[in-house]
Amino acid sequence: MKYPTEFRYTKDHEWAKIDGRRARIGITDHAQTALGDIVFVELPAVGRELKHHETFGVVESIKAVSDLFSPLAGKVVAINTSVAQDPGALNRDPHGEAWLIELEIADPKSVEDLLDASSYEGFVSTLS
Repeated sequence: MKYPTEFRYTKDHEWAKIDGRRARIGITDHAQTALGDIVFVELPAVGRELKHHETFGVVESIKAVSDLFSPLAGKVVAINTSVAQDPGALNRDPHGEAWLIELEIADPKSVEDLLDASSYEGFVSTLS
């Protein structure tokens, strides 16, 4: 799988698409494949302040329940309510329409600590 080069990634299998001081966050294709059919998503309230690596929600599949970890510190400014209503969207389009939250980034320099696409692909290849 080729991962979008404009995204940044975590070893917890979240991605962040950075646009200035905002980050749109979701789970990677690797994560949704490992989880299997996703049946439930719990997202935080808009306005919630998140610390780096803080749990911000839950994804439940037919195989497991997994916590979602914030790749960056910041304030939740939007949630994707359509994913909460149709969790299977995460299986169909994890890097596109099935984003989870948008953050106003507390420290833009912290983005540099995230993996680029080729580093993430290398990390995922060690898991197989």
